[in-house]
Amino acid sequence: MKVVRAEPGTSLWDKLMAYARDCRWVAGGHLADMMRDGEFTEWESAFAALSGGDIVGFCTLMKTDYYPENRYSPWISTVFVDEDHRDQGICGRLVESACRYAQSAGFRRVFIPSGIVGLYERYGFCQIDRLVNYGGETDNIFAKNI
Repeated sequence: MKVVRAEPGTSLWDKLMAYARDCRWVAGGHLADMMRDGEFTEWESAFAALSGGDIVGFCTLMKTDYYPENRYSPWISTVFVDEDHRDQGICGRLVESACRYAQSAGFRRVFIPSGIVGLYERYGFCQIDRLVNYGGETDNIFAKNI
């Protein structure tokens, strides 16, 4: 299993866009729309987890996320691992790849939103805040110095 940064205009970009569109999570469709519409700017990126050439997960590194009050950046967001490939460390490898890329882009801290407590702490994140998202739900905000 490896994690690769997808670049616009490549076959991996197109493959990831199709995978995201077809995944069961609603955020996958949103990611596919953003990729199709060219909404990634500057250093924003999408990452694909590959197993035997097949995409089994993804995440993004974005300037903003699903919050009216975006007081943090950059966001590691839309972290998804296919149900058949969970509990294999893929989430951690996706997050670590996004962290390394963020560091290479000059960032010293990254943020992850999640309704889950106990997952991202395994990867060195600490909860720092709670924010209300556009859907009116409150999410935990986790941060990690990189």
